[in-house]
Order: sequence, then C-alpha cells, then structure tokens
Amino acid sequence: MQALEALTRDARALASGAPVLTAPEAEVARQMQICNACRYCEGFCAVFPAMTRRLEFGKADIHFLANLCHNCGACLHACQYAPPHEFAVNVPQSMAQVRGQTYADFAWPPALGALYQRNGLTLSLALAAGLALFLLMALAINGTLMGGNLDGNFYKLFPHNLLVGLFVPVFGFAVLALALGVRKFWREVSPATTGAPLSGPAATEALDDVLRLKYLGGGHGEGCNNADDAWTLWRRRFHHATFYGFMLCFAATSVATLYHYVLGWSAPYSMTSLPKLLGVSGGISLLLGTAGLFWLNLRRHPLHGDAAQKAMDRGFIGLLFLTSLTGLALMLGRQTPALAALLAVHLGAVMALFATLPYGKFAHGIFRTAALLRHTVEKRQPTNLQLGDE
Repeated sequence: MQALEALTRDARALASGAPVLTAPEAEVARQMQICNACRYCEGFCAVFPAMTRRLEFGKADIHFLANLCHNCGACLHACQYAPPHEFAVNVPQSMAQVRGQTYADFAWPPALGALYQRNGLTLSLALAAGLALFLLMALAINGTLMGGNLDGNFYKLFPHNLLVGLFVPVFGFAVLALALGVRKFWREVSPATTGAPLSGPAATEALDDVLRLKYLGGGHGEGCNNADDAWTLWRRRFHHATFYGFMLCFAATSVATLYHYVLGWSAPYSMTSLPKLLGVSGGISLLLGTAGLFWLNLRRHPLHGDAAQKAMDRGFIGLLFLTSLTGLALMLGRQTPALAALLAVHLGAVMALFATLPYGKFAHGIFRTAALLRHTVEKRQPTNLQLGDE
C-alpha cells in the first residue's frame, strides 16, 4: 500500500513539476500528515506549530521542519502511534535522516557532500593523528622535537606567520563552505515560510532560542528524553558547556590576534592575561561538555535519531574533546621538554577540526539556527490556509 502511495505521489509531483521526494523525505511527509491529524504534541517544540500551518509537505517544507527538530525525543515517548504501532511514527528518527540529507544536499562544493557519510570517529581521529605525525616528523628532522631552551615560546618551533599561513586558509574555506551551504538552504526554505524578510524582533527571538537551547527542554522545561522516557536536562547542560566553551576558545584566539596585530603584544602571554583566562576556562568547559555528550550518545535510546549518523556525531565530539584536551596539556607542559610534541599533537587536532567543520556535525548548529530564524519570521505572518468558511 505504501509503495502505491509513493508511486502516486511521485507521479503527481512529476505532473506538477514539483521536486520528487526521496524516501526519507516521503516518510517525514507521511508522518507529518498523521501528526497533523492528532496534534497531541503541539506544544512540545517549534516543529509542531510550524506543521499546523501546512496541509501538504513539499521538499522545502520537509527540510525546514527537519532542521527545526532538536531530536529531543519527547514526541516519540508521548506518541500513541509510535512503534510497534502499525503507523510506526518516529518523528525524531525520520527528521534526523532528512537532516543528514540536508547537509549533503546543501554542501559546498556539492561534490564534497558525500563526506557527510564518511566523516566518522575513526576518520576524524586518523586525520588528527596523521597531521600530528607530519608535524612531529618535521620537528624531528629540524632537531627541535625534544631539545632547546624554548622558555614556553612555541613560535620558536613554528613561526607565527607559518601558523597563520597554514590555518587561516583552512578555516577560511570552512567558513566559506558553511556560508554558501546555509545560503542555499535559506533560499530554498524562505518561499515555503511565507517569504517575509527577517525582522529585528524575529531575529532577537531566534537568537534567544538558540543561546538558551529552548527546545532541548522537551516543551515543559524539564528536559529531553535520552536513554528512556525519563526527562533529563543533562543534554542541554552538556550542549551549553560545549557551545560556550567553544566560543570562549574562539574569543581567546580573537583577543590574542588583536594583541598581536593591533597592540603589538606577541605570545607567549602570562597565565593572568585575557587570552589565557578565556582559553583555559573555555578549554575546561569544552572538555567537560564533550565528555558528557559522548556519554549521553552511548546511552541514547535506539529509536532516537539516525543510527547511520552516530559515527559523524562521535567524530565531531571526539575532535572537540581532543582539541580541548591537547590545548590544556600544552598549557600545562609549556615549560617542559615535551612542549614540541604537545604542540604538534594539538595543532594536528585543530587542523583536523577545521578541515572537517563544513562536512560534519558542526553543520547542525548552522542549519538549525537558519531554520529557527525562518520559524520566528513565519509565526509572525498570517496563515494562508483556507479552511471551512475562512
């Protein structure tokens, strides 16, 4: 029966000139039709209010809703039609499968979209190890791997301009790839979300939702489901520790850049300097947050999310953890003979993180923010549904 419905839907799409849905997209459309009739979960998150503004679900609608979903699991455990019911409604899982497709479809350059299927924990750690090994070999050939009076100054090993020349192009490419990908996503979903321009109040609300991780509260503020149907706020807490830890580390790098280029203050900086205070606090927060997220990921209910993306999730978490761990180790060992080796391992982790940013789990934060922005725009517009005597 479902095969016949799929053929009918594809034939209708071809006749109207609309894009044909993939199997994961068609599954989301099927489940949204059931959810639209039930509406028990209407107050859980942003997905369901957005769903009620639609009677049919095209490709752009589905990608928009999938990226609104925070995979909190609340609707799955509340649903009377969830497996083993014959309707087999599993919104978190079907949305996660479409999100993975979104990242690949909107990747830039398009040919690199396939990397989302290969960017797992093993590949991420192997890339970091390979880059670190390359740097270790370079230091060994130069005779500076374990000797010399460096006085905590790693620029004696790798000059500042060399590091800038290595890392800025990689980071710049990552930013460009993510920006072009999310721009393409925005252009596709904007017409499906009234097409109204972004306003100040809408942007403020969306930013507040992002920074507070509002929709990891399960709709009632008591948290998501993870291992079972019990509510927990630990997923939100560990996400906050990871996100704000990352931002503090980014702020540390930004302040150090200003010190170097604007004020002419070169590294190394003292432990009481602003870059060090920001970096240490950010590194500790990032270390704790990623360790917690990895622990939750291992305990996650098997019906939550897309099992095929677990490797990508763990790869990103692993690289963030390795980056923070090696950064803190480098700070503690800066006055020891191990400085050169610690620096090479840390730089390898950072380079691997930058190289995989556009094609890994990091993308979910960018696309979800864009979806939340469109949601806060759409909710301020009148619905175009014409029901009954309207």
